[in-house]
Amino acid sequence: MPRPHRIVEVDALRGFALCGIFLANVLVMAGIEGRGGDGPSASGLDQAAHWLVMMLVQTKFYLLFSFLFGYSTTLQMDSAERDGAPFAPRMLRRLLGLFVLGALHAVLLYPGDILTTYAVLGLVLFAARTVDPARMWRAALRVYGAVAALYLLLGAAVALVDTGGGDEGLSASTAELTAAYRGGPADVVRANMDAWTDILAGLLMMGGMVVAAFLAGFVAGRRRLLTGTGTPDRVARLRRICGWGLAVGLPGGVLMAAGTVGPLGARWEIPMFIVGMLTAPALSGAYACGLLLWFTTPRGARLAARLAPAGRMALTNYLVQSLVMALVFTGYGAALYGRVGAAAVLGGALLFYGCQLLVSARLMERHRLDPVERLLRTVTLWGRPTPRA
Repeated sequence: MPRPHRIVEVDALRGFALCGIFLANVLVMAGIEGRGGDGPSASGLDQAAHWLVMMLVQTKFYLLFSFLFGYSTTLQMDSAERDGAPFAPRMLRRLLGLFVLGALHAVLLYPGDILTTYAVLGLVLFAARTVDPARMWRAALRVYGAVAALYLLLGAAVALVDTGGGDEGLSASTAELTAAYRGGPADVVRANMDAWTDILAGLLMMGGMVVAAFLAGFVAGRRRLLTGTGTPDRVARLRRICGWGLAVGLPGGVLMAAGTVGPLGARWEIPMFIVGMLTAPALSGAYACGLLLWFTTPRGARLAARLAPAGRMALTNYLVQSLVMALVFTGYGAALYGRVGAAAVLGGALLFYGCQLLVSARLMERHRLDPVERLLRTVTLWGRPTPRA
């Protein structure tokens, strides 16, 4: 059965996820998250802002974005079917285009790029695209279970090890990064390239969760679970998922924040981060289901209409966010790396995201595709996009 080219709920959720990813990334680019923390000069407001992001945002939104990547793949399959074109070459070209964009993004702007991760792990989704949805759902659960078991073993091992001697090494590493990101453009590029070993480690650590989210999103797309959400049975299901997601995800987020920001000591940082990662899918699901429920109300529909344009041009918005962060925090521009507190950084990010909502609405009124998506679509179709493609 044919489907509309755009599903407002999917675009709105993607726009929402874009905001969360921005909030998580900006703390890294500002030199706060993962590179020395808030520091002794941080105010109580800075620590509270950082704590809330760790509790409510960190690791939750990339999973939601990954879920939507899987969902959108089913829409691309439908588009290829409508056009009478083979899907496999299209998807492989799209993944290749994503990888090239992501590699340039990681080297020039932000080493924590997700596009290369999606391009590589998207091959798993490509290989599994013909699997029955029920079997794919079971595979997603098995992948999550295997990852959870490995994480729990790692967390238990780390909790038994005394990590008190690592502060000196962390301080030296933080000083080197600070000097690099406050240096010239060549220093910034070199620092980004030096971070690739950390990126590969992160890919190995988060890859299983991303694949599970891809598969779950693909199943949801095949079953059209993000449309018709106002029916009584769908509303009841969304409420159940939202309730259980909050009950599981919020305590996990609290433990993650307590371990990484405080008050728990360094010994518990990795174990509590792992607890937060394992419970993150629950909170991601709660966010998605809560928003889908809200979108069925008049106010929620207006919110969806505001978020959807940003979600439609998520690729351009994501790259523009990195460009602005690089200009503000690195030697490309103001070089404010490590000089601004978490509260100001997050406040500025929210303000900029609000501007992106306004600009996205204007652009999507006039154009069907955003600039980067048009380029990627040209590669995907191996030709100029038509009004239907």
